[in-house]
Amino acid sequence: MSFPTSPEAMSPAWLAGKLGQEATALHGFTVAKVGTGQMCDSFRLTLDWADGVDAPASVIAKCPSHDPASRHIAKITGTYVKEVSWYRELAAGSGVAAPGCHHAEIADDDVDFILILSDLAPARQGDQLAGLGLAGLAPCIEAAAGLHALLWNDQRLDTLPWLARDNGDVIRSLFPQLYAGFRERYATRLAPEVLDLGAGIVDRLDAYLSRQTSARTIVHGDLRIDNILFAPDGERCWLVDWQTLGRGSGATDLAYLVGTSIADPFERAAADRPAFDHWIAALRTRGIAPDAAALWTDYRVGALSGYFMAVFASMNVERTARGDEMFAVMAERPARQALALGSLELL
Repeated sequence: MSFPTSPEAMSPAWLAGKLGQEATALHGFTVAKVGTGQMCDSFRLTLDWADGVDAPASVIAKCPSHDPASRHIAKITGTYVKEVSWYRELAAGSGVAAPGCHHAEIADDDVDFILILSDLAPARQGDQLAGLGLAGLAPCIEAAAGLHALLWNDQRLDTLPWLARDNGDVIRSLFPQLYAGFRERYATRLAPEVLDLGAGIVDRLDAYLSRQTSARTIVHGDLRIDNILFAPDGERCWLVDWQTLGRGSGATDLAYLVGTSIADPFERAAADRPAFDHWIAALRTRGIAPDAAALWTDYRVGALSGYFMAVFASMNVERTARGDEMFAVMAERPARQALALGSLELL
């Protein structure tokens, strides 16, 4: 490996070169950790340029997690490969609301990597625990439609090897035992009907993982507000953390977003259909002709995805107090959504 994978390993000359400047143009930089991600480590680098240099004042460096368990699951599932490949092969010129990328590199081991991204400050990360209502999700729905329109029923879905890597066999083998651990960990935090939903997914796991959706496109896979940066006025946003990219129904991403964001189950139940209709309209403005009836079924099944991710992720990343509560909320809210929508009965 011939590139740094942490800010400590970066030299000013190396970083200046990746930002298109002469090696001597950058005097140095300071480092501050940002974000709450548990699969990767992210840092803001504030740059001390020589006088007259036209270059960004700061950038974001994204690196492998310091946690061995997170790096291990990232290798198994191709998590880091997916994010680096997204920036290398699709993001630029796509029109999708995402940070710009100055440099993306990954080693042959699929673990050591570095991303140098544009710093979108003063945009702020969403707060998963606080949640967000339907009005606040409006720019997120537009951004999701922009992503989904990119490869809607496109043959490239099957020609990009990193995107076609769905890890179905790995997930199928791991999920039942992960659910057992999840149920034990959250036995006193989550209601019995919320815990029992996971048992229903285990019982229908093959049907869930093999279900054919009504339309196929690129999906974010972890579209929740912790993975979205919001402009100060809340009217614009950018999607980040592209580690769970895959192929599937965009309606699943949308159900995941709504289900994990809206804390009150009655408010969320009132928001499901308006959010879906907004997404359908946004797709149409981008030249897509969606089958709304079939995609609504995808949405209903997709309500299970937030719970599924909460189980899988919580048992595979570094454990923290905030993480425990975040994963509990991430399971609880979409569980209520799935129960209300009859999601399991569709499998």
